Amino acid sequence: MDLDLALVRAFLTTAGTLHFGRAAEELNTSQQALSKRIARLETLLAVRLFEREGGIRLSAAGERFRPAAHEALAAGERAVAAVSGAGSAVRIDTWGHLYAPMRTVAQAAQALGPVRLEPGPGRDWPSVAQALLRGDTDLGLGRVHPLPDGRDAGLTQRLVRLEPVDALVGPSHPLAGADALRPAELRESTLWCPAELTRLDFLRRFADHFALTRRQDGPNLGLDHLVQHLRDDAGCFTLFPADAPLPDHAGLRAIPLVEPTPLYAWSLAWRESARHPQLDTLLRGFTETGRSRRWLDYAPQRDWLPDTDHAKLASHTPQGSSGGSWAEPGPDRGESRPVPSSC
Repeated sequence: MDLDLALVRAFLTTAGTLHFGRAAEELNTSQQALSKRIARLETLLAVRLFEREGGIRLSAAGERFRPAAHEALAAGERAVAAVSGAGSAVRIDTWGHLYAPMRTVAQAAQALGPVRLEPGPGRDWPSVAQALLRGDTDLGLGRVHPLPDGRDAGLTQRLVRLEPVDALVGPSHPLAGADALRPAELRESTLWCPAELTRLDFLRRFADHFALTRRQDGPNLGLDHLVQHLRDDAGCFTLFPADAPLPDHAGLRAIPLVEPTPLYAWSLAWRESARHPQLDTLLRGFTETGRSRRWLDYAPQRDWLPDTDHAKLASHTPQGSSGGSWAEPGPDRGESRPVPSSC
């Protein structure tokens, strides 16, 4: 049986929207024409790909067909690109949006040459992992950590950036005047977590490691909501990447953390069995940018990483981790950050 890629594309678009009307709009066709394509594919395969009672959803056969359909369509696009000279776009989903992951993508993109990126938002690492395994996206960027029940089996990851985080406080916080802080000095403050703490692996491990027992979480309603909460509650703080931009009107204080400095680990993740043809070029771009900006700068006596992030360092040679003082300035590590005189 010859598989018509136009029918496969119709199936995948419908599977992604679970709505015939929206899928037809994406394909720039009529809903009637789309329904005919799906029906034709089901006839060819002799299975029902969608259940249509009480709304549309994938059948068990549709769930099995979906990953292979993605691979078939990607192979067709690669075949066309091979003779046309045009490379297919790399779909990259990012998560951890309060920490502005697109900053890292944008800086690396300057070294990617002809690679075309199609960025998309991911809810969190578990949801992006599932999208990668289903073939709904090609690449993910965010903080990767082990998922329960082996839900990330089949995925490959590469550490691309270790970013120092600051303590972010409102202007009325008791420690707002500090030049720098040790993490332990925050024990009398409340760690504000802009989502359920069970979903924020980095903040949870930070709080556990430094014995910060005062914790409060709430919904992620965006950066402005986070800023307002910190301004209104003088006893709260949160962690925020030192290089991430805050609104100009924030009125907050970003205080460097020292002895040790916590690092937030950004990683790329992909499904090895379905590598995008542009993946190697993209990885080289991230590597070159990371080397020039010292994104993997790490010194064990100076910095802190959660245990789950240490394994990611095994396959990398730290850039500039010769054990120098944290007060030494370096690209993307901020200006010289003094240790508090009380230390």
